[in-house]
Amino acid sequence: MSEQNASQARTVNTTERSGKADVSSLVLLAVLLAAGFILNMTVGNALAIVGIKPQFIIASYALAILLSNAGFGQAAIFGLVSAAVIQLTTSIPGLNFATELVAALVMAALIRRPLKVGGRDVTPLVATFATTLVSGALFAVAGTLIMGAALGTVVVKIPLVLGTAVFNAVVVQALYFPLKKVLKK
Repeated sequence: MSEQNASQARTVNTTERSGKADVSSLVLLAVLLAAGFILNMTVGNALAIVGIKPQFIIASYALAILLSNAGFGQAAIFGLVSAAVIQLTTSIPGLNFATELVAALVMAALIRRPLKVGGRDVTPLVATFATTLVSGALFAVAGTLIMGAALGTVVVKIPLVLGTAVFNAVVVQALYFPLKKVLKK
């Protein structure tokens, strides 16, 4: 190394990594999935008695996609990792890999343009509602076909899917802005 090069200060350029898979976004997903799994096993089962079966895992990856501003590749990874966690409690093993992959990609697409109503950002609400609806509808239809039931029986699952979508949307809307502030995202 020459004396001239040794005397020059080194600089490190940093760039915003929003939308790219990195360790911090994967750690965020892991923490949210752990919380979501615990909530599914406790609060989720308790609320199922009244006809609402919240899917905190979906809410968890929706929050992770929002908070990390995930691109499509990262969202796909989030959906597949979430599906792997869901395998511990699902009624139809394997199906969630397809449903959560598609739903996570829907979430990534819907967060690209903020949606404001009356000056308030409702992107988390609308995107999570649509994401949960897609996941639930795909699971209901495909699960019905896999189980060999008549496709018409999906109709009885519609209120459960809609209730879950509303619940998840409200949870994510309520948590997104405080978490964003705490995480300084």
